[in-house]
Amino acid sequence: MAVTIRDSTVSHRKITFFIALTLFAQESTWNFYDNQVPVLLREHVTSAAVVGLLMGMDNLLGIFIQPWIGNRSDNTRTRWGRRVPYLAVGMPLAAVLFAFLPWTTSLATLVAVMVLYALVVNTIRPLAESMIPDFLPPERRSRANAAVKIAAALTIIVASLISLFVIDEHPRGAFVIPAVILLAVTVVLILKVRDSRSAAYQAALAEDADAPHDQARVPFHRVITELVTDSDRRRLLLLLTVLLFGGAWFASRSLVTPYGMEALGLTRGEAGGLTLPSGIAFLLAAYPAALCAERFGRLRTMGVGIIIFSASMAAGAAVQTATGTVVAFCFAAVGAAAFMINAAVALWNLAPSSRVLGAYTGLYAVTWYLGGFGGPALIGAVVDLTGWNWMLLDIAILAALAVLVVVGLGRLHRHRTTPILT
Repeated sequence: MAVTIRDSTVSHRKITFFIALTLFAQESTWNFYDNQVPVLLREHVTSAAVVGLLMGMDNLLGIFIQPWIGNRSDNTRTRWGRRVPYLAVGMPLAAVLFAFLPWTTSLATLVAVMVLYALVVNTIRPLAESMIPDFLPPERRSRANAAVKIAAALTIIVASLISLFVIDEHPRGAFVIPAVILLAVTVVLILKVRDSRSAAYQAALAEDADAPHDQARVPFHRVITELVTDSDRRRLLLLLTVLLFGGAWFASRSLVTPYGMEALGLTRGEAGGLTLPSGIAFLLAAYPAALCAERFGRLRTMGVGIIIFSASMAAGAAVQTATGTVVAFCFAAVGAAAFMINAAVALWNLAPSSRVLGAYTGLYAVTWYLGGFGGPALIGAVVDLTGWNWMLLDIAILAALAVLVVVGLGRLHRHRTTPILT
């Protein structure tokens, strides 16, 4: 028995490594895209609004593509599994499109390549994330998700280093580096990973065999209908929590530079650097957040995390200095890690079937993106009414609404029999 447990642990660690490596490669291109493509756009257009609109296109496309591809992969059956076949095609295609971006010679061709790249990269991202619940049992998913989040966060450093040391001397060649990383990891993924061997895929095959012929596949509209009409409202409440907290989180990140300039009197550069220490705090807190979920309960850890985030924002509003803001954001990042590492896992664990895990990954992404779109807009509107000095308190109040939803979710959950959530 000890040998079996040890072998299982090693297997979990290996697959976690390969999934994290896959997300690292994907995010390497995406973060460098966010860093450098605006510069390419500025060669053709002068309007910051147009640049911002075009740069936001990938998130808009993700709202539609990610749930669709998640559901499509759920219903795919091949000897390689249901995720890897799409990744084996999509990742090299994304690499080629990414490397071609600096070679475009007009706005039309640049935008065309941007659209194609956004389509492909939004297709492959949820598939890699969906392999976490495919391969790992519910009690191990938070650790795996923490490793994936850490790998994704490290790509910010990679993109910054390439920008710092390569882009000025080799403005086109710099794009090749993330593309080569993506191609190399694709080879590793194809050689090392077959999600046809995953527990969730085997469970899906068993469910297919037991299902009536007309229900052998689960169309996306059936996933949504079951989610909305089911008497168990926990999944809807969880998605509402993701929406609210996502809004608070994105507002705290996207509006911090003007807040620093208007409320704290900092320069643009000083204000832009306010969140750097909090990024490090998030990385340090990610894995402990997973361990806390295993020890104290996933739902409890998420709730405490939101409370820490909300209290930190309120404290930052009370102590309006640069140092106080940096400290507040560091504590807020720790709270955010406790929520973000465990929220997707909680949703996977509440999925009614192994046949819909990809669709649920897409639903989580859509809800998170909608929060990212609505939160900054809402907080910005409140700032227009009350002023920049109260922005952190406004964010704290929005996060507090998420706490109230978690409390309601906890009450519902106590009457259910799914201990892996709490």
